[in-house]
Parts: sequence; structure tokens; C-alpha cells
Amino acid sequence: MVSFEISDRLKSLPPYLFAEIDRMKAEKIKEGVKIIDFGVGDPDLPTPPHIVEALCNAAAKEENQKYPSYEGMLRFREAVAEYYMRRKGVRLNPEDEIISLIGSKEGIAHLPLAFVNPGDYVLVSDPGYPVYSGATILTGGIPYPIRLEEERGFLPDFEKIPPEIAKKAKIMFLNYPNNPTGAMCGKEFIKEAVDFCYDNKIILAHDAAYTDLYFEERPISFLEIDSSFDVVIEFNSLSKTYNMTGWRIAFAAGNREAINGLLKVKTNVDSGVFQAVQEAAIAALTGSDEVIDRNNSIYRERRDVLIEGLKKSGMEVHIPGATFYVWCKVPEKYDSMQFVKKLLNDTGILATPGVGFGEGGEGYIRFALTRDVSVIREAVERLESFEL
Repeated sequence: MVSFEISDRLKSLPPYLFAEIDRMKAEKIKEGVKIIDFGVGDPDLPTPPHIVEALCNAAAKEENQKYPSYEGMLRFREAVAEYYMRRKGVRLNPEDEIISLIGSKEGIAHLPLAFVNPGDYVLVSDPGYPVYSGATILTGGIPYPIRLEEERGFLPDFEKIPPEIAKKAKIMFLNYPNNPTGAMCGKEFIKEAVDFCYDNKIILAHDAAYTDLYFEERPISFLEIDSSFDVVIEFNSLSKTYNMTGWRIAFAAGNREAINGLLKVKTNVDSGVFQAVQEAAIAALTGSDEVIDRNNSIYRERRDVLIEGLKKSGMEVHIPGATFYVWCKVPEKYDSMQFVKKLLNDTGILATPGVGFGEGGEGYIRFALTRDVSVIREAVERLESFEL
């Protein structure tokens, strides 16, 4: 067999930490342990029936069995605009301020290809979704981590970004409500971020995948603050809001230049979103908001049950105002990977080590609330005998 060497770009990516977690999980299953897996951020709730029905009906239409448009059906983009006006009070032009995506991860990963040259900096949240850094590296750019500081409510301090880095940066990736910390941000912080990017001519790429998964106060869209869309492109997804992770349907909205650059990349690397899926997404976006309210009620109950159990076991927990994640501090005598191993070995409970989200995540672990409350109660029972 001929051996083929991977590119230097792939070699420069950080090691895949989660492969070791998968190995540990498989080993425990072989031993007969019933694993309770809180590691994966994939909703266990089913896609609502009216959305599934819309897909089935749309798939039978011959016009939907052809290549779709790159930017997405106008009716889909109009549905996105309607959703943003209804949920956020943001007025978007569906003609040139919205683009369909094959999942928000795809759009986020392709944005640096449109604007980043080798040697340019991209400011990335730390801890943060690994694709921010990975996509930057694959483009030839340099990820510059901006630490989400616990004492600031897991918000970055822009004054700590060296001016010479800011002047060479092309994109800043932020994500609120935040994965992995569950943190939210307010108008004052968003305005500070917008002003910083405006002053330094940086695209502010806001990952808003969890914007409608919240427990008390409604999260604010960055487009509400940057109402003229001077610097913000916001990535949003139906995956978490409507339990549609496998459907691969999302969108980006906001700054026209950023949208156009992303569209130019997409015309060269993909062929758009299956129109039947777009029709199902229209049914989701224009349907009753009871779907969102019901999901949030379920996740709120799960959050409260798990947090109570974690606290009783002696863990220090940050109570999330949004997302379906719970972010916990690791006892000082362990690093995050060591503590995940101990938790798995002692209780059969699997969480995600914070270091998997960057150096800023070291010292924490993440639980995903993607298990039925009955399973969470079982996990809480196991935690009663867990010794830190």
C-alpha cells in the first residue's frame, strides 16, 4: 500500500483529545458498566412532528430534487427574516443579508477562507468551540486566544488584546449564550465588542447557536446592538432550537460584505442545502414558539436536578442562564482530564474535560443536559457515593 503524507495544515491542528475519551468509554462498556454519557451536545428530544411532515411532503416535489441555490430559497430567507423580527426585533433584508448554511459549523469554518490570508490573526474565544481555531489554522491564519475570564462572568477583556494583534486581526469569534460555560452577555458587553471590532476593522462573527435555549432572561442578538450591521455577521442554527442537529440547516445574517464573501466561498465548495430540508426549516421558523418554550422547560428541569446533585457531591457549579450545558470547576488536585477519568471510573458518568475547548478550559468539566430527567436522577444517585 502506498503511504500518503497529510498536509502541514492538518499536522498543525491540535490533537483530537476526544479520541481518548471514546477509548475510555468503550473500555468501560466492555467491562459491563452502564455509562451515563453527558459528553455530547446533541439533543435527545425528537424533531417536532410538523417539521418532519413538512420534510416528507417537500421531498416528494420534483422541483426539490434538483440542485438548490447557493444562497438558499428566498422563502427560507424570508422565514429567517420573519423569525428574527418576531424573536429579536431585528429587521433583515432576505435578499442580501441572509444566507443558508449546511449547519452553522460549515459557515463558521468557511468564513476565514473568505477573509483571512496566511499570517493574519483571528481572535478566538478560549475556552471555545474548537472549529474557530481549526478553521483559522486550515486557512493559514493564526488563532489568538482571548480568555473568557471567570471573574468577568466568562466574558473576555478586550483591553488585554495587544494593539498590534488587534490591527492584524481579520475576524473575532464570540459565542453567547456560550458553549461550554453556559454564560450569557448583556447589551453593554455587546456594544463594547462591536465598538472594538469597528475601531479595528474586524469582522465580529457571533455564533448564536444557543440563542433560543435559555431559562430566564432572553439572550440578546448581536444584531440588535449593531443594528446597521457595520461589523456583525451572526451564525444561527435550527439544530438546538428545533432539535434538528442531523438535518444540517442553519443560516448567517448581517453584514453584507461578510455574507457575500461567505457566499463566494460556498459557490466553490458546496451546492447548497437540500430544498426539502429548507421547506421543513420554513415550517419550524414560522411555526408556533411553543416548541421553543417546551424545550426550555424540559432543559430547565434537567438543569436543576443535575445541579442539585453536583452541589451535594461537593462540586463547584456555575449555574447557566442558557444553553444545555453545566460548567463545573475541578478540584485543585486534578486536571480536567484526570477528573473526567476519575468520574468515569468511580461512577460510570462521562463528562467532557474543559481542556478540550482550549487552555482556558483547563480546571473545568462540562455536562450536557441531553439525557432524560430520569437518567439524570440516576446519575445524581451515583454521585451520592462519589468522593472528590
